[in-house]
Amino acid sequence: MDIDFEEMYNRYFKDVYLFVLTLSKNPALAEDITQETFFRALKEIRHFQGSCTMKSWLCQIAKNLYISHLRRQKYTVDKEMPVLPSSVDIEETYLKKEAALSIYGVLHTLDEPYKEVFLLRTLGELTYREIGDIFCHSETWARVTYHRARLKIRELLADE
Repeated sequence: MDIDFEEMYNRYFKDVYLFVLTLSKNPALAEDITQETFFRALKEIRHFQGSCTMKSWLCQIAKNLYISHLRRQKYTVDKEMPVLPSSVDIEETYLKKEAALSIYGVLHTLDEPYKEVFLLRTLGELTYREIGDIFCHSETWARVTYHRARLKIRELLADE
């Protein structure tokens, strides 16, 4: 497969950057991961089979790099406590945090692709079409998978 890497970079850089920015909400991290994505793509271009679009393939690489980054960060503990404004209801904040922890705990037990689709839709705020493209599936597949993930999370939370 003969691919002009410079043309690929110029054509898809912005798309990949915006995709990672959507996931991370951090422009510097998005820039770093996007650069690493194209470096990996250059090294592994022989593995691109054409079963999905080039953009989807690059976004898959970026997504995997971002997930790896999150896994590395999980082991880094930030010791600083956030300062809460005086108007914040501490009890309400605690309950929201407890609910979020319960959801993350249950989410951790989900099988793939449910966990990943749920995270991309809720935290990454991706459209169903974008999620389908990342997984080389249809938009309908992404909708159904997300819906099933939500049902499984509700079921597991009810069992707790």
